[in-house]
Amino acid sequence: MTDYISAGVLWLGLTVRAPELLRHRRDPYLRAICAVLGLAGLCFFLGAPPTVGAVNDLSGVANLAAPLTYVAITAYSAASQVLIVRWRGGGRVRRTTRRWMVAYACVVVGIAVMFVLGEAPVERRTDLDTYYASTPYIREMILLYLLAHLTAVGSTTVAALRWAGRVRGWLRAGLTTLGLGTLCGVGFSAAKLAAVAAHWFGHDWTTLGAHVSPAVAGAGALLTVTGVLIPLAGPRLTEWCGAWRTYVRLEPLERELDDVLARRALRLPRPRWASPVTRLVWRLTSIHNALSHLDAYADRELYDETLRAELRLTGDPQRAAATAWAAVIAAAARRDAGPAGARYSGESDWFLQRAPEPAALERIADALAGSPLVRAAAAGTKTAPAERSSRA
Repeated sequence: MTDYISAGVLWLGLTVRAPELLRHRRDPYLRAICAVLGLAGLCFFLGAPPTVGAVNDLSGVANLAAPLTYVAITAYSAASQVLIVRWRGGGRVRRTTRRWMVAYACVVVGIAVMFVLGEAPVERRTDLDTYYASTPYIREMILLYLLAHLTAVGSTTVAALRWAGRVRGWLRAGLTTLGLGTLCGVGFSAAKLAAVAAHWFGHDWTTLGAHVSPAVAGAGALLTVTGVLIPLAGPRLTEWCGAWRTYVRLEPLERELDDVLARRALRLPRPRWASPVTRLVWRLTSIHNALSHLDAYADRELYDETLRAELRLTGDPQRAAATAWAAVIAAAARRDAGPAGARYSGESDWFLQRAPEPAALERIADALAGSPLVRAAAAGTKTAPAERSSRA
């Protein structure tokens, strides 16, 4: 069951990567990544005891599943080496890639030849490596695939961890995780080789090769697919977290404008089951719709008064501007709910021409939530524009 879970995890990673591969079919790096995920999953699927039994029964050849699994592992090893070459780049990428592919193709041929020449009449679903560790030709077949796999995962581990030291962010996290996953692959091959060597010297380490190494390989599969997906999912997760924080932070501003949005039917339907980015766009759209409507109620004198007052209190220009905007918005929303005579008939489009940038809206929302000057403007304790005009 563990083998099927590992195969499913790897193929899930392949499924996530597949759309990107379809969009960039000629990208050799993406092809190598997808080949690694697909072949690694195939290794676990073919190596699962139920699959081993089914292959042997259907073919009528005892232990035929073994060379098939070893060929899949060798193909995975070749894909890993190609991935390393793509990572490193340089002027000899194609030549080096062809060399590795030819080398591992020779390993595949060697595995097939050794199995045909050898004799393995007793079916072994979990411990074939140790059971036939001393059988001519079968022994060489086992050593051939294990050494090929050890070379591939060892090289991948070194390359991934070395590259991780040169980059930052999500790519570094992905490479480090991938390196740890392939390091588990090193542990798989090392445990198998140790069990085989122990058999040669008369010791029974079957548990190491039949149970410990598959568990290590399963952990490696999980880490490998996680490492591949982190650079893809990480930036999106960062974007979603940032959008959600902004969405929550803007809530006081939308709440202040809620009455305007409801009475004037300016709010679009709230999106359901939407991403944080979509929710943020919806909230920003609602806010801008309300601010556009409140242009006729914007009081520039209140803005200047509040700005000067907040500057005297804090000495922070950004905070003072945010507080001044919050006071204007709160007062405009109050006057919009009042009689028509409360409209401000001063400069046309004053509010729209000076509307704050999106980043400043967060500071305005903070001011609406906690500034005494803003609460005073919202309560109408500041001098109304009509009164100031009559005194003038």
